[in-house]
Amino acid sequence: MTGKRSLFRRAAAVVSAGAAAVVLAACGGGDGAGGRDGHTAASAQAPAPAGQGQHNAADAAFAKGMIPHHRQAVEMADLAPSRARSAEVEKLAEDIRKAQDPEIKALSGWLTSWGEQVPAEGATDHSAHGTAGMMTAEQMDKLKSASGTAFDTAFMELMVEHHEGAVAMAKTEQAQGAFPGAKAMAEAIVTSQSAEIAQMNKLLGRS
Repeated sequence: MTGKRSLFRRAAAVVSAGAAAVVLAACGGGDGAGGRDGHTAASAQAPAPAGQGQHNAADAAFAKGMIPHHRQAVEMADLAPSRARSAEVEKLAEDIRKAQDPEIKALSGWLTSWGEQVPAEGATDHSAHGTAGMMTAEQMDKLKSASGTAFDTAFMELMVEHHEGAVAMAKTEQAQGAFPGAKAMAEAIVTSQSAEIAQMNKLLGRS
């Protein structure tokens, strides 16, 4: 009788250990591409409870549109150190670059974790993206050829338009998106870029 009880206990232990292993395997499924950014960890685990990391088509569209949009803003900002006359314009360009570089990385990480294609770099016709506020190749060429006060004015005029496009995209994400990380980024974009629009309009004498 004792032998039978011992055998039963060993069998029960094996079953319990197996069940635990299954639970641990299921919980560990979130590691991988989604773990690159804190916002993406929940989205990498599927299926996720509603409202706790799921994304939708609006989130993917926001990321795919904002990546080339941010890349162009960074490209514009990179011109300032060698061309700007105003210290305020140069500082503004630096702030834009510092804010948008990390956001590009986060957006790219989210798309990868969702199994979506990250927009390719190096497109020559910036208007081809069809994204609000994007500069055309001709506008970018004119900006690159300008310097001093002419650069400062052109940079701010173009960046105001660029920021307005980003704010519109971010507001769409706030209204239609589902992924918490993307919605939080959209809120930050609306706040920071609206403030920069006001600053640039003031420097341009528009307010």
